[in-house]
Amino acid sequence: MSEGDSVGESIHGRPSTIAAFFTRLGQIYQSWLDKSTPFYIGRWAGTLILTAVYMIRVYILQVTFLNNHWVDVFNPVSPADEGPSLPTKQNEEFRPFIRRLPEFKFWHSATKGIVIAMICTFFEAFNVPVFWPILVMYFIMLFCITMKRQIKHMIKYRYLPFTHGKRTYKGKEQDTAKPFAS
Repeated sequence: MSEGDSVGESIHGRPSTIAAFFTRLGQIYQSWLDKSTPFYIGRWAGTLILTAVYMIRVYILQVTFLNNHWVDVFNPVSPADEGPSLPTKQNEEFRPFIRRLPEFKFWHSATKGIVIAMICTFFEAFNVPVFWPILVMYFIMLFCITMKRQIKHMIKYRYLPFTHGKRTYKGKEQDTAKPFAS
């Protein structure tokens, strides 16, 4: 790359002040996240306190519209990978119980959603009434999308939960009506 071609650099090759500010802000944020990783009880306690403050704020302001649904927008979603696979090499280990959504990512996503929803309560522009049938349709749509993905996964791995009775296999035909020879 030539000088000044990378993102956040000005024409003269030095990072712009705004880009440097946001880069430094991102580094500080990541540092705090890294420091908080081992303290899961403290993180979840902070998230619960933040949730309680948010709920009290919503109750006092009587904000029951779009602000409350921002929490749902940042719902944690499982990664796009298909999960564990069978080992392909002799020395490779099969680990079938790998978490698809680690606790830290779930906590981070839930906390981000609550913080964004709380910030939205400070602005009247987000206080938009939501018609309840739209929310019902939104729930049905999310359910169908999720189930479609799960059903495709089950078909891929030939797992059929809905069968028509128990499959029976016929073995050697034995005649049980013959009397024993004495």
